[in-house]
Amino acid sequence: MPDLSALTVYWSPAELSSNLIMALHLLGSMLLGLLLGYERSYRGRAAGMRTYALVCMASTGLVVAVGYPQLWFGGQLASSHGLGGSFGDPTRVIQGIVSGLGFLCAGVIMREGFNISGLTTAASIWAASAIGILIGIGFYLSAIVLTLLCVSCMMWGARLEAWLPSRPAIAVTLRFSAQARVSEEELRAFAHAHGYDVASGSIHIDAGQALQEWHFVCVAVSKHAGSSLSHLAQVLPQFEGLQEYRLGHARN
Repeated sequence: MPDLSALTVYWSPAELSSNLIMALHLLGSMLLGLLLGYERSYRGRAAGMRTYALVCMASTGLVVAVGYPQLWFGGQLASSHGLGGSFGDPTRVIQGIVSGLGFLCAGVIMREGFNISGLTTAASIWAASAIGILIGIGFYLSAIVLTLLCVSCMMWGARLEAWLPSRPAIAVTLRFSAQARVSEEELRAFAHAHGYDVASGSIHIDAGQALQEWHFVCVAVSKHAGSSLSHLAQVLPQFEGLQEYRLGHARN
């Protein structure tokens, strides 16, 4: 039978005390990450509350863990160095994990026009690596707390975003005949009349021999001010020379 008595050092008073301090750091970073993400969500940006909170918590977990090297691996690392033993540098391993995960996270982020998807999934993968690192160095309680906070954020973060005041955004693509005369002021006036503002710097125009395409993002003046997509689809044909159009929610 293997000797399991060595596992008790991972739940020693010193380990539990440091884990509780880390848990408070994680809770604080989640709240601040939610607050920062709410500002982006309110303005209709892609990254929202859950993405910011997950990244903030994972970063906190990694940085705070570095502050307790004497407790890594149940204190075995510190005692081994004190006795003249040799250990590999765990910080190099952590650096390699975090850097390598960046490529995996980038692979799940998809962009189609102004719509971006997969940001929260990418952030959750990165947070999962932080949880694995905390478990690897023996901070079990902190890993459990971070897991529970991440799950809570992903399960109820969207409901919190839906409950708070916000400015939903929609992506608009309009295709006019090449001879049509379209002005930016006319489009802005139309959007404002239906409860939207054209986002600054979002207008992109492609012109060819057959069509001219206008791409832009509209942000609602308030949560319930903007007209529905079905209503906009009914009134858009009033534009002279409009051949095709495409409407969709700009979300993450």
